[in-house]
Amino acid sequence: RYSSMKDYLSELDKETKKALETFYGFSEGKSKVRRSVDGWNSTESNFFKHIPLLKFEDFSKTATDLRSGQKRKIEGSVFHKDSSIVNSGDSNDIIGFQLCDANNSSECALYTFSSGVNAIQEWYKLHYMNIMAQIPLETKEKLSYSADDLLLTCFFDGLSCDKRHFTRFHHPLHGNCYTFNSGENGTILSTSTGGSEYGLQVVLYIDEADYNPFLVTSTGAKIIVHDQNEYPFIEDIGTEIETAAATSIGMHFTRSRKLSKPYSDCTETGADIPVENLYNKSYSLQICLHSCFQKAMVDSCGCAQYAQPLPAGAEYCNYKKNPNWMYCYYRLHEKFVKEQLGCQQICKDACSFKEWALTTSIAQWPSTVSEDWMLRVLSWDKGQKINKKLNKTDLANLMVFYKDLNERFISENPANTLVILLSNFGGQLGLWMSCSVVCVIEIVEVFFIDSLSIVMRRQWQKAKKWWNDRKRDQSGKLPQAGGLERQGHDNPVCIDEDLPTFNTALRLPLPQDNPLPRTPPPNYSTLRLETAFTEQLPDTLEVGQH
Repeated sequence: RYSSMKDYLSELDKETKKALETFYGFSEGKSKVRRSVDGWNSTESNFFKHIPLLKFEDFSKTATDLRSGQKRKIEGSVFHKDSSIVNSGDSNDIIGFQLCDANNSSECALYTFSSGVNAIQEWYKLHYMNIMAQIPLETKEKLSYSADDLLLTCFFDGLSCDKRHFTRFHHPLHGNCYTFNSGENGTILSTSTGGSEYGLQVVLYIDEADYNPFLVTSTGAKIIVHDQNEYPFIEDIGTEIETAAATSIGMHFTRSRKLSKPYSDCTETGADIPVENLYNKSYSLQICLHSCFQKAMVDSCGCAQYAQPLPAGAEYCNYKKNPNWMYCYYRLHEKFVKEQLGCQQICKDACSFKEWALTTSIAQWPSTVSEDWMLRVLSWDKGQKINKKLNKTDLANLMVFYKDLNERFISENPANTLVILLSNFGGQLGLWMSCSVVCVIEIVEVFFIDSLSIVMRRQWQKAKKWWNDRKRDQSGKLPQAGGLERQGHDNPVCIDEDLPTFNTALRLPLPQDNPLPRTPPPNYSTLRLETAFTEQLPDTLEVGQH
């Protein structure tokens, strides 16, 4: 609420109005007559002392200091914040501010803007963050809008809803924001059917008169659709809705999954990223980049930037404790944008993510014929909290719904796996060489396995022969033929374990002069002639006599 913050912002607003009057010659309740800088007799300003607002006379770094009213030569590097906009007007229209190192006054940087609106807003935003960083969080939450203040009507899935279905979280710049169906109470609501009648329908109270005129220049509200485990970067990717209109947002839900290494450089959970997650939500690329910059801010400047979560053990920057933080912040942000800080190299995309494709349509609301009675009823409903009649520019009608309940799933699959690779390899061999995988295996067996077996067998035979020769050398002489009974397997000719074939038998050496005893014939007892007769038969004797 701007009315609640005026006590904290009164001096800043006063000097901002004086700057507008000096540069552009207009003020509240006065004619738009351009005044000279010399005509502004004001007391010493802390805001212009920390960040001097400058008005350029030409492009030769000659500028007029708003605080002192003197022209001086500006030293230091010049950074054009609106470099994409070509300034075709007079150089007198260029406004910027100068930031200098508190420890070294010769180290300065000049930031110029092609539009005075952007220059004033950026200058105001820096001082605004400096003031808000010194106010406790509990106080800022009380000074912001409550859910009762924001909501006039609420329906979900055809049933009434209220503030109990909304969860508050505090945005550093815009105050209290509210999440519908956050699931923090343990219950997640679901819709039963697609279509606008079964989605979320709310009428929001947009108190345009209580807006900060220098911080926000548009009227309406900003929304974002996100998962319960995702952090809502509403300022980066939020969708704006306007007042005096009915905004319908139809959604299609898509779940995507990318392949991790070696197919891509994405991360599954962010556990392998050396950056602390300051948001306490599921990993995303934006969370990693913001957390990386905040860590670099604390390491380089000694304090944390106000628009991002506070790391453990750190404090938000303010120029009472950290007089050099603005210069340090802009220098660091310049490196971040130019990808010299290393955050873009460290942070990776998430392998799994959810996204909602939004289709927005707008209609005039309320209609001319229903405007009178509808505003009267809503004013009566809200009359106990606000003492004024509502205008249609104070209201915004929002409908968020699923067009259908179909979930789209997009996944990556490898074009070639090991199985597909072997299948293609075998197919190409069969097509061009009439060869199959079995043939390839046989070739490998012949050339590698069998060759290895032959080599090992020859080495074994050589080793065995060497061992037998060594044993003979140690005995000193060959054993005598009669001294030891030889057996067949001791024949020195048969040194091979395998039985000789016909060809190997032909290559056996001839017997020596003093051959070693061969294997004796078997001594079978059945070959002995033993008779049971003690005397010779008579008929045999007669034959013998004749």
